[in-house]
Amino acid sequence: MNERHEAGTETPHRVLVLGAGYAGTAAAIQLAARVKGREDVQVTLVNAQERFTERMRLHMTGSGQRLAELSIPELLAGTGARFVRGWVTGVDTGARVVRVDDDLVLPYDTLVYGLGGVADTAAPGVEDHAYTLNSAQDAELLADRLARLDSGTVVVAGNGLTGIESAAEIAEQYPELNVVLLGRGEPGAAMHPGARTYLRSALARLGVRARGGAEVVRVLPEAVELAGGEVVPADVVLWTSGTRVSPVAAAAGLSVDERGRVATDAALRSVSHPEVYAVGDAAAVHQGYGVLHGTCQGGMPTGVHAALSILRVLKGRRPKPFRFGYYHTPVSLGRYDAVVQFTHPDDSPRRLYLTGRTAARYKETVTASPWPTYGRMKRMPASGAFWPRGGRFTRVTVPR
Repeated sequence: MNERHEAGTETPHRVLVLGAGYAGTAAAIQLAARVKGREDVQVTLVNAQERFTERMRLHMTGSGQRLAELSIPELLAGTGARFVRGWVTGVDTGARVVRVDDDLVLPYDTLVYGLGGVADTAAPGVEDHAYTLNSAQDAELLADRLARLDSGTVVVAGNGLTGIESAAEIAEQYPELNVVLLGRGEPGAAMHPGARTYLRSALARLGVRARGGAEVVRVLPEAVELAGGEVVPADVVLWTSGTRVSPVAAAAGLSVDERGRVATDAALRSVSHPEVYAVGDAAAVHQGYGVLHGTCQGGMPTGVHAALSILRVLKGRRPKPFRFGYYHTPVSLGRYDAVVQFTHPDDSPRRLYLTGRTAARYKETVTASPWPTYGRMKRMPASGAFWPRGGRFTRVTVPR
């Protein structure tokens, strides 16, 4: 696996991890912790910022709540992994190099691709007139705007989980504002009827006006336009409708699906470039129930599994197939209320769900769980290798 020079020294096997989200960070920490002290493997994590983005808490930041800032170098401390700050601008799979900020070139032997998803802002007017929760900085811009708004209407476009949590948080923090939640379907449509009813009642108690069947097709300077032509006035628009992934993978010639996610085999390797692993939102990971969708509960296991697969390959062994089954969908409804829908491994709802303060405490525990998990990985690397495998639900034949 190494190149031997004339002097007899060896170049370490260079593992480059792109993207320090939940999945990429898990991959870097898990792999670095398991090879700590070895000189034959070098792990480097590349990310555009030193600040870790707590995507599960961005709706809180957007509503003006102060959260502790987490440093990626501090998360990596003690593992031996290197951190490089910069924007990934290109991957050359032939030369096996990654270009960062156009002027830094990083070579790799194995690449872990984890450049995840952001809000899809392709709809007319979104880039010019709407706010997003793509980063902590974006969320802080929204918070600043809300703090300067004495009255008016906030439209949250997109009533998926991010939209629901954001609408509830804004309504609770700013009761003087009118909050309107718009989306194609009904909020909580995938939940058990009891959980769905509770969610909608909680939104109503907070004063959120939720409308299904209301697809926003254009954002105007002081309004949004719906499919069908209706115009809804808005002083602030938060866009949470749809996601897109980085175009870097497709531009690099990696096989991708229709959404630009890297097509992987059962071990999370690119089907076109087996020296490249894809994790988190960046990967099209097939399971028996379909393609894994982007969540923290699935993202971190992909990162850990990629690390374990790399280690097996370096030892000359075949990597094992990745299998993951969902187990819950926690949705916060402000600081003191929530719904937790427990699920079958294929993400379909069970009859069991939690509501109220018990659910809120559960959600906060889940939200905080990555940090002690990363800490345990550093102290006891094997502790990161456990997650629900999903049984018969996750048996799959990867499309050829």
